Amino acid sequence: MKLYFSPGACSLASHIALYETGLAFEAVKVEGRGQKTAGGEEYHKVTAKNYVPALRMDDGEVLTEGTAILPYIADLKPASGLAPAAGTLARYRLHEWLGYINSEVHKNFSPFFIPGVTDEQKAVARANLGKRFDFVQQSLDGKDFLLGDGFTVADAYLFTVLGWCRIVGIDLGQWPTLQAYHKRIAQRPSAQAAMRAEGLIK
Repeated sequence: MKLYFSPGACSLASHIALYETGLAFEAVKVEGRGQKTAGGEEYHKVTAKNYVPALRMDDGEVLTEGTAILPYIADLKPASGLAPAAGTLARYRLHEWLGYINSEVHKNFSPFFIPGVTDEQKAVARANLGKRFDFVQQSLDGKDFLLGDGFTVADAYLFTVLGWCRIVGIDLGQWPTLQAYHKRIAQRPSAQAAMRAEGLIK
């Protein structure tokens, strides 16, 4: 398998999940806003969407969108506990969280990374993120992870997007439960390995 990633982007979640499984994979860095890989491959030939993540399977099939890739990785190694069993309510709770993180948290960071966005638009996005963080913090009350006691791919995704707070100047300390959650996951061997591989830490 090949995971196409950009350092610190949403593909970090898939990178962490792959390390959690212990499965063999190759991480391929995508550079220049999705133009080429570090090896010179034209990225649009991997996926016409031109953004990460993308997962090339051993048979050549390419899967895109983190919310599809993350459960796929989890299902490659069910014993990892990265996703509840298919058909259970807990599994749908996982997809509920993946959907929420994608549409309500991840998406509200977009204005900070798009050239030409006004300060007013960024202020709206910051306020929206605050409301989403309030909800997630409340949901984590008394729990180590989003689904309870076990780390899942939803936690890998939430950890990744919370990491962007430092980049855009949001003080996560306003949400102490979220801050503690982020610091806790950052110490997982899988998170350490993925961040090291992406050059985010030494």
